[in-house]
Amino acid sequence: MNEILNNLLSLHSESEIAEFKEARNSFDFNKLGKYFSALSNEANLKKLKCAWLVFGVKDNRTVVGSQFRTNLQDLQSLKKEIADKTTSRLTFVDIHEIEHPDGRVLLFEIPAAPQGLPIAWDGHYYGRDGESLGPLNLEEIERIRRQNRASDWSAVTLPSASITDLEPAAIEQARENFFQKNPKLVQEAKQWDIATFLNKAKLTINGQITRAAILLLGKAESSHFLNPASATITWILKDRDGLERDYQHFGCPLLLGVDEVFHKIRPLKYRYMKEGTLFPEEVEQYDPYIIREALNNAIAHQDYELGGKITLVEFEDGRLCFSNVGQFIPGSVESVIQTDAPESRYRNRFLTDAMVNLNMIDTIGSGIRKMFLIQKKRFFPLPEYDLKNS
Repeated sequence: MNEILNNLLSLHSESEIAEFKEARNSFDFNKLGKYFSALSNEANLKKLKCAWLVFGVKDNRTVVGSQFRTNLQDLQSLKKEIADKTTSRLTFVDIHEIEHPDGRVLLFEIPAAPQGLPIAWDGHYYGRDGESLGPLNLEEIERIRRQNRASDWSAVTLPSASITDLEPAAIEQARENFFQKNPKLVQEAKQWDIATFLNKAKLTINGQITRAAILLLGKAESSHFLNPASATITWILKDRDGLERDYQHFGCPLLLGVDEVFHKIRPLKYRYMKEGTLFPEEVEQYDPYIIREALNNAIAHQDYELGGKITLVEFEDGRLCFSNVGQFIPGSVESVIQTDAPESRYRNRFLTDAMVNLNMIDTIGSGIRKMFLIQKKRFFPLPEYDLKNS
């Protein structure tokens, strides 16, 4: 770290990926977050692994020392504080404390923004124009976002994988779903062998197993083909105080895992009085379509390159919370409802096409809107979306 510090001090001027601050005693937290966003985005654009924010050094490279958060625990807690307000909870790789002869120096190691994902601080994207901090311009935002458009994580073939790595029960269920989705092909499809069916259902490419095939149909022990991505759905039951009462993890094959997760949810009855009658109306607390729509879309649109998992939290006070990782491509839920049309681009196009063929999702852009309408007709609370970390 002393060598890195010396290299940074030898720079003739600050750059888009290095920033020096005196921070003799303190530093504005919000401005620190803006620098994190800016330096992370610039490191991505410069194709570097990281950028550096240095405390205890003047602009002219003179070390003056910093007393910023001298308590080690307080200093390291900054990682969580930054993560709470950044895209996908990105935070420092590490915070290095160096005792320089002229004073204490802090090196904040900031990771480059992930491929295709610009990093925002508190909902806003920041960048650098030379030594100046400011908003990340639209061209740079699009340049980062375009990085993922040429590739599809789910369509990557796995040369060392074969049909034997797929779960037979999942393949049979996939056939049944395919028949339901394509009734005109039933008689013909019954004559297909497994390899032909997988190609026709767009789960394989010329007989080669894809990541999408492993994700939806793979045996539990085949999930290693997806590393470091996680093919996991976690169900958690919490009481009214938010304390965990039960949980369970579900892995490959997710085609079967979706039903297993669905059956973990308690099928409680809800009774309410409709206007004009004394007889109560009795309905299921949760509409099955809404649960499957939310869960299947979480699978289809997750950014697997971020290594996160899908989570379904069931609260005893009558709420379900679905979460996955990755930016919400349409931008806002309002635009989806108002447009009521298919999204022009998808993160995992190959995976979504396969899930359409297996009758798991539709790509006509009406799923979110239909969820709102179902809840409205049932006089139940409408869905809420939290996109602040997307």
